[in-house]
Amino acid sequence: MATDSPVPRLSLGTWQNTEFDQCRESVRTALELGYRHVDTAELYENERPVGAGIAAADVPRESVYLATKVLHPRATEDVTRASIRAAVEGCLDRLGVDAVDLMYVHWPADYDLELVHGTLADLRDDGLLDGVGVSNYEPRHLETALDVDPDIVANQVELHPLLPQAELRKRCADFGVDVVAYAPLAHGDVFDVPELETVAEKHGVSIPRVTLAWLRGKGVAAVPKATSEAHIRDNLASRDLELADEDVATIDGIERTERFFDPDYAPEW
Repeated sequence: MATDSPVPRLSLGTWQNTEFDQCRESVRTALELGYRHVDTAELYENERPVGAGIAAADVPRESVYLATKVLHPRATEDVTRASIRAAVEGCLDRLGVDAVDLMYVHWPADYDLELVHGTLADLRDDGLLDGVGVSNYEPRHLETALDVDPDIVANQVELHPLLPQAELRKRCADFGVDVVAYAPLAHGDVFDVPELETVAEKHGVSIPRVTLAWLRGKGVAAVPKATSEAHIRDNLASRDLELADEDVATIDGIERTERFFDPDYAPEW
C-alpha cells in the first residue's frame, strides 16, 4: 500500500450493475451501511444511477471517495487533449458532481501515454478531479506515466488469490502507487478453492469475507461487486476479520493460477 493512501480499502464495485433502480439502491445502501468508496467507469454505462445513489444516501458527498474511468479501447476512437477533457466532463455530468476523487485511465492500449497523463494532470489542476489513477498498467506503462505525472495515486488491476500479482504489487510499492483489486473474488471462482474454504470454515465466515481480508492484509484495496444488502453487509464485515499467519500462508500456497480478463487490447502481461 502506498504511504498515506487516500484510497479506502473497500469499494463498492458496480460493473454490470446497469439496471437504474437496482444500481442506485445498491450504492445508497452501501454508503448508508458504512462504505465510503464507490467505483464505476464510463464504459459501465451506469454513472447516472451511481450518482443518483450517492445523492440519495444520507452521507455527505465529501465523505464519499468516488472513482470512475475513461479511455477504454471499446469506447475510445480519438485520443486528443480535447477528447480526453470531453470524456472527463461527460463522466462528471452523468455522475452529477463537480469533480471526482479518482479518475482512472481504463487501459493503456496504444495511447500516447505522455499526452494522456499530461492532459489528466492539467484537468486535476483545473479542479475536475482530485487524483489520477491507472488501470491494467504493467510496470513499463506506469514508469512512462509517472515520468509525466509523479502524483499518480493507484493502479487498478485484476488481483485475487488465483492471481496474486506479487511482482506487480512490489513494483507499485517501489513507485509509491497504491494497488486496487478488481475481480477480487476471481469472478466467483473463490468458492471453488479448497484452501479458502478451509480458512473460512475455521473462522466461521464466508469465503468472500476471507478473500477480502487477505487482500487487505496485502495492503490492497478491493472492489468487489455487490448488489444485495446481504452481500454488501458480508463484504463490509471483512474489515473486522483478522487472519492468522497460518491462514495467510494457506492462501498464499494456492497453486492454481487463473486470469479472467485478457482481451485482445490488453498489454502483454
